Amino acid sequence: MKETKRNSFTGSIGFVLAAAGSAVGLGNIWRFPYLAAKDGGGLFLVIYLILALTFGFTLLTTEVAIGRKVKQSPLTAYNQLKKGWKWLGIVACLVPVIILPYYCAIGGWVLKYFIAYLTGDGMNAATEGYFTNYITSDVEPVIWMFVFLFIVAFVIFRGINSGIESFSKVIMPVLLILVVAIAIFSLTIQHTDAEGITRTGLQGLKVYVVPNLEGLTVKDFFSVLLDAMGQLFFSLSVAMGIMIAYGSYVKDDANLGKSINQIEICDTLVAFLAGVMIIPAVYTFMGTEGMQASGPSLMFISLPKVFAAMGRIGNVVGCLFFAMVLFAALTSAVSVMEAVVASFMDQFHVTRTKATIIEFVIALIAGVVVCLGYNALYFEVILPNGAIGQILDIMDYISNNFLMPIVAIGTCILIGWIVKPKTVIEEVEKSGCKFGRKRLYIVMIKVIAPILLVILFLKSVGILTVI
Repeated sequence: MKETKRNSFTGSIGFVLAAAGSAVGLGNIWRFPYLAAKDGGGLFLVIYLILALTFGFTLLTTEVAIGRKVKQSPLTAYNQLKKGWKWLGIVACLVPVIILPYYCAIGGWVLKYFIAYLTGDGMNAATEGYFTNYITSDVEPVIWMFVFLFIVAFVIFRGINSGIESFSKVIMPVLLILVVAIAIFSLTIQHTDAEGITRTGLQGLKVYVVPNLEGLTVKDFFSVLLDAMGQLFFSLSVAMGIMIAYGSYVKDDANLGKSINQIEICDTLVAFLAGVMIIPAVYTFMGTEGMQASGPSLMFISLPKVFAAMGRIGNVVGCLFFAMVLFAALTSAVSVMEAVVASFMDQFHVTRTKATIIEFVIALIAGVVVCLGYNALYFEVILPNGAIGQILDIMDYISNNFLMPIVAIGTCILIGWIVKPKTVIEEVEKSGCKFGRKRLYIVMIKVIAPILLVILFLKSVGILTVI
């Protein structure tokens, strides 16, 4: 598509909310609290914050600047920036193509639980085997996946302003209000178990935020560092083409540096508050043992039991919680689908409608396969990192542990050593705004970020096992 016909966000608020919506996803909610609890609470938080201001800032700035400079989506942007680098654009576009189907399958799970709590069936959702029986059923997961995907496709179909921007301006403020409200409630609860032990939300908060340095070794520290870097890497939606696509819709006179800072703040705040929502509540009702759960087991098994233990108010809290999770999943899925649709539009010069329909069909077929992976197509494999998985886990591993680090490393090499950091710096300063962390950016993009990413990649694929 020609640059003159490319739509733009109407203002920086629309861009920030859309990008923050992309960053605020399931990873913030079901993985961040678990890692914080596992990795010494406050120690993980401090390291995460430092990385957000350095590593995360570098990758986020780079991708948004690339998008705005070339006004192209990921599939075509890299080759536009430097001839011969189209391969990196293909890999970057392949990531959201793989992610969207299984993300919509999980989004369908969230939708199912939200409806369960909305209709007063929350107590049943907490019973043993409820989640397993649901995901292993033949038809229901496919239906909910389809509904979730249809909502996402409808937003994309409506375009940048009437779709993504309008959707984000409504959903994100509501999501933030729900996050804050649930976090405050989580701090006020207390519970006495069958053994007469009383635990409170504030005690759970202490477990979350106070650094636990007992027995900390150098190996443990590097393990926490890589956990925090991995979480930040996925949390900010970098290395999957999303921020390049969104950056291509940012006007040339927008203050890029300010917008990126706001995205960082929003993502980090929600990630922190996700821990405040979950860790005190799980600790209060389930003790330290309950805090060892992460991913689907945390959200769909442990938390429903916590809501059930709250009594009558638990159904209301559960409904609000899954509404918040649903909003977070939708905003992230919208950004993932837009990265693919925009790529189809730029590469093949097709209309948004046609590109949306094509990606909808691809995601629907693959999404059905993911859903059937828990029943008719079920099998198990041992992944290179030692984990046991099936279809969804394989797709997640390929996209997150293999392709995304390759995209990030390739981007650092391209910007740091081929077209040089000045390409991004000049783009950020184009509107007359000062690039506040310019020297830090140059060192990070040329040296530190690539080294950290290579270490993360080697650990992710199971080559580096000493950390």
